[in-house]
Amino acid sequence: MNSRYSRQELFAPIGIEGQKRISAANIFILGAGALGSSSGEMLVRAGVKRVTIVDRDIIDWTNLHRQQLYTEQDVIDQLPKAVAAEKRLKSINGDVDVSGMVVDVTAENVLELIEGHDVILDATDNIETRLLMNDAALKRGVPFFMGACVGSYGLTFPIGIKEEQPCLHCLLETLPPQSLTCDTVGVISPIVVTTAARQVADVLKYITGNEFMPKLESANLWTGERSSMNVESLKKDNCPSCSAESVYPYLSARESTRFAVLCGRDTVQLSWPPNRRVELKTFVNSVEPIVQKLIHNPHLAAFEFDSHRIVLFRDGRMLIHGTKNIAEARMIAAKLLG
Repeated sequence: MNSRYSRQELFAPIGIEGQKRISAANIFILGAGALGSSSGEMLVRAGVKRVTIVDRDIIDWTNLHRQQLYTEQDVIDQLPKAVAAEKRLKSINGDVDVSGMVVDVTAENVLELIEGHDVILDATDNIETRLLMNDAALKRGVPFFMGACVGSYGLTFPIGIKEEQPCLHCLLETLPPQSLTCDTVGVISPIVVTTAARQVADVLKYITGNEFMPKLESANLWTGERSSMNVESLKKDNCPSCSAESVYPYLSARESTRFAVLCGRDTVQLSWPPNRRVELKTFVNSVEPIVQKLIHNPHLAAFEFDSHRIVLFRDGRMLIHGTKNIAEARMIAAKLLG
């Protein structure tokens, strides 16, 4: 057995039949940051059929210590993470259909984005997007493999594998407080790899038809603490996301704000309604005389303005670095776009 996947096929729980299932699997990765980098590489090396990796951000110097798909040149070129991830993953395994999408996942587009996928792997950095994807996955009947890490602590939980298990909405009161973010306590790369490995292992079990009990698992690599919990008792009979009377609230509710402070840095994202589009070429021509260090490509325009680094994406989203003040971000955007 000298084929590309021979050592994987020699692993008895997978075998040749399991590898055939892996080679037919379509995977959606929500986020191309730390967890998305690690899990994307493992899944592509495993030989899945298709990987769609979606992310709204660009690569930053602060990403390089833990986001293993990217290089210094990617930062210099101001590449979107999804674009750089697609390029790198295709170079690892040309047999896998890899699609990187530079897009902000919202209630308006999430169901369309996940259409045709067998598995959703969570690699986002905020609870709002996870809750949105939790509802979308449950509505579409696609398993959602949740994962999160911060500091030296990581957490995983597969959702939608068994009817009797709770969903993310059920567990909200059980999970660690959201004040613990990479922006407040940092993160180390070993917990990223550990968390992604657990997620991908569960994905492979599911794809290959191996029975397993979904558990809420956590680990702190610095302290050595670990836990594995059967959380079936936490399922709520009246949960609006996974009960018999599901209404999927995070899909039906309109977004309450078009502003978000991003994890890991002083950055505000502004998202305009779909009917307000910004033509990149026209925008670049209009701001070129008043900005510094302008870089632009088919995906975005990046520059410095008013002591802030600004990135405008083709889909109309703007990142304003150097502030967490939404009012200040609104004023800067008004100066550039009216």
